[in-house]
This record gives sequence, C-alpha cells and structure tokens, in this order.
Amino acid sequence: MTTIAERARELTDTREPFVHATVVRAQDPTSARPGDAAVIRSDGSIEGFVGGVCAESSVRAAALDTLRDGTALLLRVLPEGATPFPDTPGARVVVNPCHSGGAIEVFLRPMLPAPALRVVGSTPISAAVANLAAFLDFDVVAADDGTGCTAVVVAGLGKGEQEAIRAALDAGVGFIALVASGRRGAALLDELGLTDAERARVHSPAGLDIGARTPAEIALSIMGEVVRAIRVDGLAPASGASAARPQQAVDPVCGMTVLVGPETPHARVVGQDFWFCCAGCLASYTAA
Repeated sequence: MTTIAERARELTDTREPFVHATVVRAQDPTSARPGDAAVIRSDGSIEGFVGGVCAESSVRAAALDTLRDGTALLLRVLPEGATPFPDTPGARVVVNPCHSGGAIEVFLRPMLPAPALRVVGSTPISAAVANLAAFLDFDVVAADDGTGCTAVVVAGLGKGEQEAIRAALDAGVGFIALVASGRRGAALLDELGLTDAERARVHSPAGLDIGARTPAEIALSIMGEVVRAIRVDGLAPASGASAARPQQAVDPVCGMTVLVGPETPHARVVGQDFWFCCAGCLASYTAA
C-alpha cells in the first residue's frame, strides 16, 4: 500500500503541484491524531486522512489557497463554542458547526515544482544560461517544444531559432527569450508572421540592459528578466501544466465552504443547486 510519503515523492517526480497536510495537534473528541497526513492535489482531491468529512472539507479548501500563493499555513479547525488553542501568528481559524466536538491543527505545506526552463542552442551563451538556471533552482528540461515550461531561451545564434520559437508559442509558453541583436531579432520575428499576442510573448533582444558582454553576463541579464517575469509579473508555466481550481459553494445549513465535485452531497431545489459538507446537512435541508 502506497504511503503518503511515497505518494508525495511520486507527485514531486512528475512535477505536479500538491499540498502536504500533517495533523500537528488534536483535541478530543476527534478522529484525527497527530502525525496523520494527506496530500491534496490541485483539483481538490485528497489522499490520506486528516480528520472527518467536515475537517477534511476545510483542509481541502485552505490547501488550494496555499497552492495559489505558495505560502505554508497552520490551519485550526474548531467546532462552535470550543475552547480555542493559544493564538499563533500566521494561523487561520475555521469554525465547523458540523464538527463532532474536537479540534485539530493541520500544517499545510504547498509543494510547487521548480520553474522549468528550456534552453535551445549549443553555444557558449546557451551553456551559461543552463548553468545559471540550474544554480537558481530552475529545472532545465530537454522537452522539444517547451510543454509545461515557464520560459524558453533561444540561444542558437542563427540555428533552429524560428522552429524553436514556433514550437514554444504553440506549447503555450508565456516567456520566450531570443538571443539576437535588435535588428536581426525583429527581422526574424517579422518572417514568422506572428500575431500581436504571440509577439508580446517573445522578448528580443533577450535580457535586462546591464551592459552584458561575456556569455556569463548575458546569461545573468536573461535570467534576471525571467526571474522578474515570475516574481513581479506572475509568469506561470505553459497552459495545461496545472488543473483548474474547483468550484466552491457554501453549505446552506452549516455555512461551511465546500469544494464542488462528483462526491459532494448535492440537491436541486426549485431549480437551484445546493451543495453540502456532509450527508447530515443534506438530509437536514431536504427534510425542512
């Protein structure tokens, strides 16, 4: 049977973002115990155990928030009227009216894959870019088209440039750096017949203007521009690299936020859809 640690390694190896959830404190009565763990994937699905259905629903919703901002979170799941845990900076408190009576604290750690970078070309500049990117904890990949990549650097200096740019654009890569002079780069892109939206994704001349001359300096200027695009402009991996965030709804009985999925208790009343945290809330609503 696959353990949570093994499953986490599998997801890491396939570059799939997920959240590792660990119960760090439990207050009876509750079904969870310290050390219980789970992984929550970007589609909201969960593998493992961090408590009953109400606690699990809160953990899944909070986990997706950590995937969005990349920040770890200490989540407190408390029943109504419970004696609160001592205050902890950075903790989020969720009150679950349908909770069985206990309280738990769950540490949520988002596990996001390192940004992937494809470098095209066999030149001193391409080698310098690959070395610097690896030093900056990028995954330097060998994908032929840039699928799943955050950025592609085309440093062939006249060899295979148009093919590489076209493949990266078709793969949905949002940042393509072309190492070329301003005049040659403009002529090459004109020949490709790009749309305005495609042209905006190709950066030529590549890199920040730092007066770079050597391959190492040029690599520094290029990676500086890539890092700025990620950290400041919100550059994301190529489309299709992550799942869309699932729909959320508010349980009309207990007020909990729940993730909508095939297994979420659901009722349609007078043409309106309602989703519930558990079968108990569904039964209570439909009996009213």
